[in-house]
Amino acid sequence: MNRGAVADVIVIGAGIIGAACAQSLAARGLQVLVLDAGLHGATAAGMGHLLVLDDNAAELALSQHSLQRWRELAPRLPEDCAYRSNGTLWLAANAEEMAVAEHKFNVLQARGVTCELVAGHALRQREPALREGLEGGLLINGDGILYAPATARWMLQSPRIEQRRAQVTTVQGNRVRLDDGQWLSADAVVLANGIQATDLCPELPIEPKKGHLLITDRYPGTVTHTLVELGYVTSAHNASGPSTACNIQPRPTGQLFIGASRQFGTTDPAVEGWMLARMLKRATEYMPDLAHLNGIRAWTGFRAASPDGLPLVGRHPQQDGLWLAVGHEGLGVTTAPATADLLTAQLFDETPPLAAQPYLPERFLGALAHA
Repeated sequence: MNRGAVADVIVIGAGIIGAACAQSLAARGLQVLVLDAGLHGATAAGMGHLLVLDDNAAELALSQHSLQRWRELAPRLPEDCAYRSNGTLWLAANAEEMAVAEHKFNVLQARGVTCELVAGHALRQREPALREGLEGGLLINGDGILYAPATARWMLQSPRIEQRRAQVTTVQGNRVRLDDGQWLSADAVVLANGIQATDLCPELPIEPKKGHLLITDRYPGTVTHTLVELGYVTSAHNASGPSTACNIQPRPTGQLFIGASRQFGTTDPAVEGWMLARMLKRATEYMPDLAHLNGIRAWTGFRAASPDGLPLVGRHPQQDGLWLAVGHEGLGVTTAPATADLLTAQLFDETPPLAAQPYLPERFLGALAHA
């Protein structure tokens, strides 16, 4: 450790990404100081869906590696992390979407992902609450769910991790300035505070994507798998305007999480009635009985979206000592372990467990300053 440094590494952000990075670095014997402003970002607002996504090869590699890491971590997770390997059932409403399901099936099978096509007549045997007339679906067996806030807290419970509630106002390489004027330094600083990262590094090409969620009262046994419409791939994940898609997740409590919506161009955290209504209407088109359930709370959150949908993980090209783990959009919980593995390998100058190139910040911020 450098003389005068408060830790080997300072991690800014105690959400699931910062926590996973801190846990990984502490496991390698480093002293880690985690600074968090207590703003309750995407980790506190999200669904905690662990899923393999294959929009492109880099997304598939990152999510597949991370799902395997979550399955390895599962036996160690406390009960309040609510980890379940319940699978994702992607729903095809028509023949066009069923063709998407078949394509996904072929891609995932080729990568060794356990999945199966489900014919339309068999969907309601798997999930009786679904409406009749759906074309079919794709079941990805190894997907899961967890409660991200509790999981992040568990990750930070290492004797080599110190947590401090503090607002960072300035980052200069491996030095940070707090709102009380104090400067702290370390061998490395990891920026992992989601959408707030642009306050400290305005050059980052990250913008907020607002999302709504609603949770119901307890209705045990209503849904088994996480249910997501295949239209999500085009109507929500890649849309630039306001969009909704059916996303229904069963919680171990018997409650249902209902999503999903996406909006650009706003940082207003208020629940918007028109968007919430549009989202719930979409969900009831797949599961009509939702209309009779009692919703007990609705809220919003902001995903930190990069231009290409992939996170920025690695050294900041223009600030020596500053490392980035930001821009995960809606895949932060899923890809937290893989992000930590990539970042740790780069910090220790080791070969990472998957190719780091697609996620390097220099694809947006230019070549490394010392290159």
